[in-house]
Order: sequence, then structure tokens, then C-alpha cells
Amino acid sequence: MLGGLARWLRAAGYDAWWHADVDDWQLVRRALREGRILLTCDAGISRIGIVRDGEVSALLLPVGLSKKQQLRYVFEQLGLNPLPPRCMACGGELRPVSKEAVKDRAPPRTYAWLDQFQECTRCSRLFWPGTHWQRIGKVLDQIADSTQ
Repeated sequence: MLGGLARWLRAAGYDAWWHADVDDWQLVRRALREGRILLTCDAGISRIGIVRDGEVSALLLPVGLSKKQQLRYVFEQLGLNPLPPRCMACGGELRPVSKEAVKDRAPPRTYAWLDQFQECTRCSRLFWPGTHWQRIGKVLDQIADSTQ
């Protein structure tokens, strides 16, 4: 239910883990094991003892918010600000990679006009600062400005 939020959090520089087919206890155990903050719209999770008692940090999001509203809510509640982006697919850190190293992987038209590329340190997915990232950056800046 929060897959879109996870992608936005990754774009904002946070290592957000998300999986479609995971039950409540798997989420709680993972959050506890990895020291993560559990984000959910499911009030039932907040009644699990270790979540209710604060052993697992959790934030219950209001139901019915759009992805951008969810992101704004999380930023407000947790006092977050955008960081350098992470991999949108897995949340791994992005590291610069030379143009020559990605010649066979970058789309030909993109390769022709762009010199900066980044690669995910986890899944090796390739990223570049195109118009998509510019639009994402504008949204993140607007959210950060509105939560301060």
C-alpha cells in the first residue's frame, strides 16, 4: 500500500524498503532487526506489542493521502529533508560512473548528449540527471519548503 511512498523516499535520499507480498509480522521483524522506522496505513500493526510499546519505531499515516501528501506527512512528522537521491528500484546508494563505462548500457540518444551517469551500488541500475530527475527534484524541494 506504500510502494509509491517508498520510491519517493528513495528519490529523497532515504533507504526505504518495500515489498508487495509481506505480512505484518515480517515487516515488524525487519524493522526491529534493521533499526528501521515502520511506516504504515494499517492501524492493526500499531497494536502489535513491540510496535505499540515503542520497541519498533513506527509512524501511522492517515488513509487516503496521495503519494505526495504521504511524503509531505512523513517529512513533517519525522523532520526529514531531501538528501542525495538513492536508487529508485532498491534504495541503494548511487555512485558516479564514467561515461565510457556505460556506453553499452545507456540509451544511445542519452549517451550522446549527457556526460554524467550514476550506478546503484546494490543492483547496478543506471541513472542520469534527465528531465525525470529534474521534475522529482522540484517536487522534493516544494515539499521540503512547505514542511519548514
